[in-house]
Amino acid sequence: MTVQELPGAGASHRPTTPPAWRPRTDAAPLLPDPEPYRVLGTEAADRLDPELMRRCYAELVRGRRYNAQATALTKQGRLAVYPSTVGQEACEIAAAMVLEDQDWLFPSYRDTLAAVARGLDPVQALTLLRGDWHTGYDPREHRIAPLSTPLATQLPHAVGLAHAARLRGDDVVALAMVGDGGTSEGDFHEALNFAAVWQAPVVFLVQNNGFAISVPLAKQTAAPTLAHKAVGYGMPGRLVDGNDIAAMHEVLTEAVRRARAGGGPTLIEAVTYRMEAHTNADDATRYRGDAEVEAWKAHDPIDLLERELTARGIIDEAAVKAARDDAEVMAAALREGMNADPVVDPMDLFAHVYAEQTDRLREQAAMLRAELEAEDQA
Repeated sequence: MTVQELPGAGASHRPTTPPAWRPRTDAAPLLPDPEPYRVLGTEAADRLDPELMRRCYAELVRGRRYNAQATALTKQGRLAVYPSTVGQEACEIAAAMVLEDQDWLFPSYRDTLAAVARGLDPVQALTLLRGDWHTGYDPREHRIAPLSTPLATQLPHAVGLAHAARLRGDDVVALAMVGDGGTSEGDFHEALNFAAVWQAPVVFLVQNNGFAISVPLAKQTAAPTLAHKAVGYGMPGRLVDGNDIAAMHEVLTEAVRRARAGGGPTLIEAVTYRMEAHTNADDATRYRGDAEVEAWKAHDPIDLLERELTARGIIDEAAVKAARDDAEVMAAALREGMNADPVVDPMDLFAHVYAEQTDRLREQAAMLRAELEAEDQA
């Protein structure tokens, strides 16, 4: 039976769209700016906080040195693989800086620098990439989720944690990081949908570095920007210059504050560039030219900030030297820690599988223990 066949249907009856089909929100306020938001080199730089910017500069220099040292460790055989964030340090540092102690960071495999900037020991941050442990640190202690090698799987976890924290009344915001390649995964879309429906206190930071390994962004999406994807889920989208740490810090701070106040999630696209190869196992020259890389080097996040702060008298040669010296101290400690051979206990295989071991695991552990004892007695 159609609407027109219902009793009383006629000229006086006009079927209407069910209320559930009506738009829930006005799309206009959710749309990102037409161009990436910038602070450095604009009038907005007049309001820079000198103390904050000096800290940002020191962290950027330290981050660049961390990247260089980690890359060197792969060449020395101390790391199996390293996904560099050279050129993306502003995104990494800002993400760590805007979080409170009780908040959670959900990094991808490329975001070891963000974990280090949040306070994690660099050696512990690189343990996964060394092949010793899946996670070289206690996630609960540091409020840093395990580094995620599968793309985007950490995003639904961030939403679940943030939603659970809100239900418990805990003052917690989750900041989830992902690359442009991760936005092609189903986990990305599921996480954004759940976060928006539940109004979970989550901030999604997409580092659009131009390539998903060798696949350029144009081969992944036809959207105007990745930030525009936010509108389809009912959350604000922000487009920001990912190499401008002042802009990154401002936009992320605003999104975290909004989430903490109950305003729901935000999707932020940071337009940046991966200046080095995908990992030490990648040959980037096969899919991009030197001219493209050189053009982005002129937009280096450290140089951008150094020029601005020097021109404004916020830093001088002494401050630059102090930042570099501090970075060298960190690099030396990282070398020393990674050059020490790890102490491996085979029984650790059974230590963190389940909260309570199953009968089968106990049997396997007993079998291995007996084999190890037999070897010691031989």
